[in-house]
Amino acid sequence: MFMFVIFTLISSLGNFMGGGGNGGPTSITSSTVEREPLPAGAVTETEYYTDELGWIGNHTQMVDGLRHFYNETGVQPHVHITGDINGSTDPSMDELQAYANDLYEELFTDEAHLLLVFFEPEPNEYMTYYVTGSQARSVIDTEAGDILMDYLDRNYYDPDLTDEQYFSNSFKEAADRIMEVTTSPWIPVLSIFGVLAALYILFKWWKTKQASKEREAKRTEDMLSRPIEKFGSSKADELAKKYDEDK
Repeated sequence: MFMFVIFTLISSLGNFMGGGGNGGPTSITSSTVEREPLPAGAVTETEYYTDELGWIGNHTQMVDGLRHFYNETGVQPHVHITGDINGSTDPSMDELQAYANDLYEELFTDEAHLLLVFFEPEPNEYMTYYVTGSQARSVIDTEAGDILMDYLDRNYYDPDLTDEQYFSNSFKEAADRIMEVTTSPWIPVLSIFGVLAALYILFKWWKTKQASKEREAKRTEDMLSRPIEKFGSSKADELAKKYDEDK
């Protein structure tokens, strides 16, 4: 079984009430590798959450994002919301790790789940810890886990989200990012510059070509506008003069 201690975060009420971005990450970890979801049948489907604090009032809204995560990754998530770890509101990391490990074994019979323990002993003071089964690890690697934790951290500071929306949105957004390689924001910008540069070069070529055509047309117009008697007049005069002398 593969386990991560992701982060311990303590915030003041002022920071939380300040809204999204005051305490959460300013950016989300990029997804740099292509991932394939676990095959169908890898998971023995179970409940999607355990709510020991009575936070979740809208079951449908809560599981919407969790099911999306499952459908996209093939890994079924389970959110365990609690206010104590084996009766303690101030557990050590070792105690939290052992608690999550034992809980995974208690809840699941496969290695294709992701268990998120969300521990909040009092408002705005929380710890998160997740455990993945060995099979789930092929999809939820360190980078994927960081992506999930980034969304959980950032959305925690959004006062417009209900508890159900907080968990649901975080898992949904994380799944979408995990399963798609993140495109650098500079790529479309550079592409636009490339297109503009190509258009500029084409415009300059067209303008030069048009100028050349205009010059040629002007020369032709000048030639056609000259009086006919002026064309070759010098030669004609010389021949006439020579003819007169020969007489």
